[in-house]
Amino acid sequence: MQSAKEKISNLASASKEKVETHKAKTEEKVEKMTARTEEEKRIAEEKRRAKEAEAKMKLHESKAEHEADKLTTGAPATDAGAPMGRTAVPSYPLGGYSTRKLP
Repeated sequence: MQSAKEKISNLASASKEKVETHKAKTEEKVEKMTARTEEEKRIAEEKRRAKEAEAKMKLHESKAEHEADKLTTGAPATDAGAPMGRTAVPSYPLGGYSTRKLP
């Protein structure tokens, strides 16, 4: 389960990413309207895709930072042989549960 701080930080990062993608889309529309040739329109579209990819990359980087912060602030182990309170391995399947029936 995510900690509240991590969850809020992830939500903030996701909203920033959405703002950046919307900015990129509006900038693309403006550039396409002022473009005179098809090549300029394609360049505007490529710029939008690059900006969206950069925003998505920043989102994933910030989520990784939040996860690292959560893991580093966990309870320290008091005994070297004792199990730690938290584990980095989830107890659920990583691909999610399958809803379809197998043959």
